Amino acid sequence: MKEIDFNKMTGYLDGLVQGGVPSVDCIVMRDHEQVYRHTAGTADASRTQSVSQDQLYLMFSMTKVQTMTAFMTLVEQGKVSLNDPVSRYLPAYKDLSVETPDGPAPAKTPMLLWHLVSMQSGLDYDLQRPGIVRVLKERGMQATTRELVDAFPETPLKFEPGSHFLYSLSHDVVAAVIEVVSGMSFGEYLKKTIWEPLGMKDTFFAQPDNTSLPRLAQQWICNDRGQIVPMEQTCNYQLSEAYQSGGAGLVSCAADYALLGDMLACGGVAANGKRILKPETVEQIKKNLLGEASRHDIAVNMGRVGYGYGVGMQVLMEPEQIGSTSPAGLFGWDGAAGSCLVMDTASKTALIYIQHVRNHGVSYGEIHPTLRDLVFGE
Repeated sequence: MKEIDFNKMTGYLDGLVQGGVPSVDCIVMRDHEQVYRHTAGTADASRTQSVSQDQLYLMFSMTKVQTMTAFMTLVEQGKVSLNDPVSRYLPAYKDLSVETPDGPAPAKTPMLLWHLVSMQSGLDYDLQRPGIVRVLKERGMQATTRELVDAFPETPLKFEPGSHFLYSLSHDVVAAVIEVVSGMSFGEYLKKTIWEPLGMKDTFFAQPDNTSLPRLAQQWICNDRGQIVPMEQTCNYQLSEAYQSGGAGLVSCAADYALLGDMLACGGVAANGKRILKPETVEQIKKNLLGEASRHDIAVNMGRVGYGYGVGMQVLMEPEQIGSTSPAGLFGWDGAAGSCLVMDTASKTALIYIQHVRNHGVSYGEIHPTLRDLVFGE
């Protein structure tokens, strides 16, 4: 098993803070043990308050890892199948339309659950789509997950389900499916199946405005001039106070995500011995679901050359294409504020990296690959 140069990691992380990233928190778990943690930087807008190890962050798309884990518990129980039509659970998704050069036309392909989990549904990430605007106008901050998700299909799909990859609101739809199948709110199901069994005590749904939330680190944004400046403590993906976004809604901390990442890296069993998923279910998550056209989409549009995409997480398939010495089979995902989770079942290792900067392209193009190879590379 590879020996990690933790001194090099610490130097790299400290260099990020010295270079302008307000704060970093990084944990490496190996077979249920925390073998490394380094926290540096500040948590407030004035950059005077040192970041703490129980600091909270808006996790944005890191939420997707939890949504997919919860969804796969239902698959494992036989309550849903990846091949089921979405309309079996959400009737609003039965008669879909799709964009064509001649205008909207009836979709030829039914949307299936595997289209949703693999971002091949034909949905997009337009938070101002007419259906969302209409429901919020009618219901305001009381608009529920199901009400808003049912309104998504009022806009035609971008393409026939299964034909392309487009990062989208697909996992918010999965959250609504989880509600229907479980008979619980999405948050209740996460609490029952993930948070309580793993002991994740600092994970919950954000609100659209989180200004008064204690321990929440200041959120920053990289502006058009490349400057990192403070921004509002908002989560624009939480469409209402009653909405629970399966794609980007959670608040959490590095320690909680370390419990989650360790569980997945260890084949579905937690450090406390509780099993969340079977090993074969974790392997199913890692199985690439993208065809040639969709792999081209994720490479060109998201810069994920050498990667496939399984059940809601990217999977490293050809590390040699990107000059990486990390092994094939690494899986995980990242978030809009620059955090990431990378896991490897072969070595039972998980990397958790947290920062809180929006619109920070360097995170995905440089920081995450560097940390990946420091932890997993030869």
